Amino acid sequence: MERVAGKKAYPVREVDAAPYAAALIEGHRDFGYSLETALADVIDNSISAGAKTIQLIASTAVEKPVIALADNGSGMSETELIEAMRLGSKNPKDVRAIDDLGRFGLGLKSASFSQCRSLTVLTRKNGKVSCARWDLDRISRRNDWSLELIDHPESIAGYELLSETGTVVIWEKLDRLIDGFGEDRPKRTSYINAELGRAERHLRLVFHRFLEGRNPKLTLFLNDRELKPIDPMAASHPATQKDPEEVLQLSKGNVRIRCYTLPHHKKVTREEWEETGGPEGYLKSQGLYIYRENRLIIAGGWLGLARQTELTKLCRIAVDIPNTMDAEWKIDVKKASAQLPPLVRERLKKVVERFVGTSKRTYRRRGQKLVDETKHPIWNRVQQDGEISFRPNLDHPVFKAYSDKLPEGLRDGFKRCLRLVGSGLPVETLHAELVGNAEMVVADETDEEDLRQMVYATADALVSNGVEAGSLSDTLQSHPFLRSNWYVAKQIIEEYLREGNA
Repeated sequence: MERVAGKKAYPVREVDAAPYAAALIEGHRDFGYSLETALADVIDNSISAGAKTIQLIASTAVEKPVIALADNGSGMSETELIEAMRLGSKNPKDVRAIDDLGRFGLGLKSASFSQCRSLTVLTRKNGKVSCARWDLDRISRRNDWSLELIDHPESIAGYELLSETGTVVIWEKLDRLIDGFGEDRPKRTSYINAELGRAERHLRLVFHRFLEGRNPKLTLFLNDRELKPIDPMAASHPATQKDPEEVLQLSKGNVRIRCYTLPHHKKVTREEWEETGGPEGYLKSQGLYIYRENRLIIAGGWLGLARQTELTKLCRIAVDIPNTMDAEWKIDVKKASAQLPPLVRERLKKVVERFVGTSKRTYRRRGQKLVDETKHPIWNRVQQDGEISFRPNLDHPVFKAYSDKLPEGLRDGFKRCLRLVGSGLPVETLHAELVGNAEMVVADETDEEDLRQMVYATADALVSNGVEAGSLSDTLQSHPFLRSNWYVAKQIIEEYLREGNA
């Protein structure tokens, strides 16, 4: 008898332990897809099929809502359709085309099942139309893997969406979207539309390179409305700072890394600012943006390489990887999460440390300018015993000029009022506002007479310290308070000079 590792090899028994169809297919509904990630996964298939145009059609106000995705890709024969409807139709270890966005052969099915109980696929290739359907209620009753093939596809609602070549994916029985609303159709419709709104932004972001014209150039419609790309790097904006690209050469392909610093909110429109920041804002959306074959799979976060801070909220790093590195990056079925391989983590850690450090130093330099004593700041930055506080500058020309006009007995009281203002600075409230919504925190508007007093008093102090008349305007413009009100301040300075005060 044959021996194995010094022991006798005994015969084994075999038994068919194939999974129950009804149980397994229900399990495939809970891979963690949301509507937006499910739609993105189906669109991946269209892009892999060479589609140039994709239409997303959602009928939400009807009794039985339906979502359909139609593309003009290569389409499939009936044999290819059956294979595409098979769960696990791809081996993730197989070599794939460079533009193939799939991996496991699960995306179409698992993404669809996460949202609906009926998945119908219509496809046309070489003039022939094929149609197949998975209905989870049917599988539950029969407990087998028999796929429905529909011989009269023209009877299917959605047939009219077929191109000369291409595919239409139809989701019906949208239980994950409509359950829980009962007969309240308006509320149900409102909820589905809100989910579609979130999905729209996600698709504009995830496929922005394709929508911008990367190969293949893609046009994506939602109910006949063309979706425009959202570039998280704002690469085309003239105020965006771009570092040179770095390339990490590995055995399974090259990893490309490029750092971007987004424009300050004062250099973009409100619409641009909100669109690039996204619903969670810039603090949450800073960090790494990982692309797999131009398709975004990770949008923000530092993956443990840095902390999210207000000083780095405009920092974003684009990391491009090929699909040959899926296993090393542990790309999941949804293509919505990944892990950094050790060699990439090591390189990225250095890149992030340098990039984040530069950003912080830039902000600190701006902070130092804000309290430069030569510019007569209204507030002084004081560091003592490891703590930082801001105190009104009692020697500011405006405060000093007013104090000098007061009777001797009132001067100490005036200074005490100013110190109380400084002590009452709402630091915790300011911190909460700046962390969550810094661009919305603005200085209060200044009365023109108050501004005139500020300009005249500060100009007098500068002139007495030797600043020449020709340099006065430039010197005062460097003061942040006056710069933010420069249109009026400039006129007051010109008035001050005309009066011969300098």
